[in-house]
Formats: sequence, structure tokens, C-alpha cells
Amino acid sequence: MNAEAAPDLDQALRALADGNRRAILAAIRTSPKPVGTIAEELGLSQQTTSHHLGVLRKAGLTVGTREGTRHLFAVSTDGLAAVRTYLDDFWPTKLSALKAAVESDHG
Repeated sequence: MNAEAAPDLDQALRALADGNRRAILAAIRTSPKPVGTIAEELGLSQQTTSHHLGVLRKAGLTVGTREGTRHLFAVSTDGLAAVRTYLDDFWPTKLSALKAAVESDHG
């Protein structure tokens, strides 16, 4: 992983470390929603939800758009790229180890 991607990854991982933020991402996974709807669905105050959305936005994990007077929030799949790239680096090694273990059991 290059040094330029590290701050984005660190910020994204810190944002994802909070359960409320992960719940917010899950709530907006399929469609953009306003703060009030997200807050109501998760049982959080609008102030708390806004705070978490701000952290997620700064980490590049959400985007906001205006629809009339409403401010809608959606998941930014581009923002998840640094996290995915980091995690994907682990799979080839783990899959190779799993394959070797399976083959040794059946060999």
C-alpha cells in the first residue's frame, strides 16, 4: 500500500470503528436518506446522527446531495476503496493457505 493511501485508510477505519456509523452506512446502503429518517430508523437523535454523518463524510464514506430542501446522504463506494484495497491484500495469502490445508487433508 502506498503512503498516499494510508491517511484515507486510517480515517476510514477510524470512522468504521464506531457501531453507530456502521449502522448509518447500512441504513443508507440501498438508497439516499435525510438525517431525520436515518435518526428515526436507528433510534438516535438528529444531532448525534449529523455528527456521525460528518465523520463519515470527512472519511469519504458518505456523500450528501440536495433534493429540494432536503439534504440526502448516501454511501460513497469510492470512499470504501481504500478499505477494500487494504483488506483484499489479505485474501490471496489466506486463500492459498486454505487451499493447501484442504489439499493436504484430501491428499
